[in-house]
Amino acid sequence: MILYQEIIRTKRDGGTLDDGAIQEFVQGISDGTAGDGQVAAFAMAILLNGMTTAETIALTRAMRDSGGVITWDRDKLGGPILDKHSTGGVGDKVSLMLAPIVAACGGHVPMISGRGLGHTGGTLDKLDSIPGYQSTPDIETFQRVVAETGCAIIGQTADLAPADGRLYAIRDVTATVESIPLITASILSKKLAAGLDGLVMDVKTGSGAFMAKRRDAETLAKSIVDVANGAGVATTALLTDMNQVLGSTAGNALEVRETLDYLTGGAREPRLDTVVRALAREMLRTGGLATSDSDAEDQIQAALDSGRAAECFARMVRALGGPEDLLGAPDNHLASAPVVIAAKPARDGVIQSIDTRAVGLAVVALGGGRRRVEDKIDPAVGLSEVRGIGERVRDDAPLALVHARDEATAARAAASLAEAFRISDTAPSDNPIMLERIEARR
Repeated sequence: MILYQEIIRTKRDGGTLDDGAIQEFVQGISDGTAGDGQVAAFAMAILLNGMTTAETIALTRAMRDSGGVITWDRDKLGGPILDKHSTGGVGDKVSLMLAPIVAACGGHVPMISGRGLGHTGGTLDKLDSIPGYQSTPDIETFQRVVAETGCAIIGQTADLAPADGRLYAIRDVTATVESIPLITASILSKKLAAGLDGLVMDVKTGSGAFMAKRRDAETLAKSIVDVANGAGVATTALLTDMNQVLGSTAGNALEVRETLDYLTGGAREPRLDTVVRALAREMLRTGGLATSDSDAEDQIQAALDSGRAAECFARMVRALGGPEDLLGAPDNHLASAPVVIAAKPARDGVIQSIDTRAVGLAVVALGGGRRRVEDKIDPAVGLSEVRGIGERVRDDAPLALVHARDEATAARAAASLAEAFRISDTAPSDNPIMLERIEARR
């Protein structure tokens, strides 16, 4: 047995850890033989001195293997096991649309997602706004639903990558969250535990993203792509803009409604549609289900036009305990807020820029997000008809509609939005949402 303090010393002094040392320390994180102080020191040493790609691959694999790893009968499924992960943003409901689209095209999507904390919303919180939906089923149910419907979106169970759970909790209180190797291993250990054939990353950058600076987002994307491929999972990343709300809603039940509109063809906000299709194309090509982008696009359009994607979503919801008729009668099941008011702009003009983080915090203040892990979320509150950069606003064309529990809370949110949107007389410069595609370095 290697002494934990010697492993820490090596990394503290800028040395390189071999696979055995990393496995030993991760085992100590899992079984508790490494104390909180030692885990914190280990994380700080990595934050300060980094890790090589080989070290990060070893850390990711060790964390993956700290719990169960899902296995799939690929011959029985008849299609590749594919997933997508986003670094999160305001109004990011892409997973809810993407998983059923890819499933309708022949893929199988076992998506393990998270809850929101801070200004970004969580995929599980959106699904929890659907009455009866079981977002944390056992692994056997998870596998059955994926096999039967083509996709299932659930939360992390205690069986998957338990070392990551303890390490993250300690990082969260020791100012070591921002380490690229630790972020990479945290994301990928859970994804690799799902037994994937392919993964596509959506790494966001901008005022509403975890990585606000593009340079930092690129560094993270390259790290994830290199480590995932090194660990045996074909992975690419798309760098996307998060300088405005993604889609026209922010808030859990409201985002589920937008998802249903998207899947059934009721409405498809252009920037959201661009991201969904780009990620779907990438997943289909990664999984060998499409030979080109045009082939993938044809399949995506057919899945939407035929209703197969919408039906995949409906079957997933039913299989995980949700209502039978969510697609046809969403108003019977999704909560709605008693107060809806317009958030008026500070002046007439064109939206020049948005403090998207402030928009997300306005949703949190309404009760649509968490300040602390234990906070309860109100699924009904949030924003709809959110305007984007370059759109003209005035009193009768507001910034957004605020959905709230009472007039006072709604008024405070509207005032926050007025401060978050910068209005000018001239059109802003181009603000593309797709920024870069990143593949493994050779």
